[in-house]
Amino acid sequence: MSAGEVGRRGVLAGGLAAVAAGAMSAPALADDAPVTERLKGYTYPLTARGVANLAPTPPWHYVGDVVGVEFWTRPDAAAASLPTGLDPDPTSSGHGYALFIDWQFSASDNEYLDPVRSQYSEFLVLLDAVHNGSPVAWCPFIYVDNDEALARGWVQGFPKKIGAIHQTRAFGVPSQAGPVVGPGGRFGATLSSNGRQLAQAQVTLEQTAPTIPALGRPIVNLRHFPRLTKGQYDNPAVHELTQSVLDTPQVAGTWTGTGDLSFFPAPAEELADIGPVRSGAGFRGSLSYSVTDLIIL
Repeated sequence: MSAGEVGRRGVLAGGLAAVAAGAMSAPALADDAPVTERLKGYTYPLTARGVANLAPTPPWHYVGDVVGVEFWTRPDAAAASLPTGLDPDPTSSGHGYALFIDWQFSASDNEYLDPVRSQYSEFLVLLDAVHNGSPVAWCPFIYVDNDEALARGWVQGFPKKIGAIHQTRAFGVPSQAGPVVGPGGRFGATLSSNGRQLAQAQVTLEQTAPTIPALGRPIVNLRHFPRLTKGQYDNPAVHELTQSVLDTPQVAGTWTGTGDLSFFPAPAEELADIGPVRSGAGFRGSLSYSVTDLIIL
């Protein structure tokens, strides 16, 4: 069995259990004393009424449609993207996934009723890695088209940038303007940033699947907040590996098939440095989960 086959079978067998709360053990840090501040809010901007902040206080709830493609990049390129504390997975080095997601978000105030704020699109890459011998997924690049999603991502450690992400839509009525969610259904997806195309994918569906293939490993990020103090630029205020915790993750309507994926070079971008040398399975499905916590590794 090839390393790629080992990776694929492990992902499909692991399913959502690996990304749910408690999938990896790590020491919990004691909470610091609450800050006394008259302005209110969870993230910037803190204000008098506390309603203008970009990211409201958790819990955060997400539901979305995912179009994704499995791929392999050069093992040395994948290894170069890993932060200190993570190592290449020897069973699947260079293996990863590219995901295009059409999200709807809500917190505790029915934010989904304000679609201009609650709807956004996202692109991210997940690469196989290990932390202390345990399989994880590392997110080196992620783009969103919504500043509130950007703020929530930075709080979690996702290195989000602003981009434009689109995917083919499917509807509940037959039409030549949309694909079927079934055998032969074809979906496309694109990412651009600053007016330059960075990624594109095409997926052709063949059969149903029990889970979204990319969800077999807990996601590890690097929370990094630098200091703006002369002589302290290399001594960040926060620099820590974090593991995402997804509460009550659920999937539905997942189909897999063939996929094709390309990354493109652009100024001030490094996504193409981990560009695919070959593509694997393509897939489409729906995903939901909530976020209330994370684990400091």
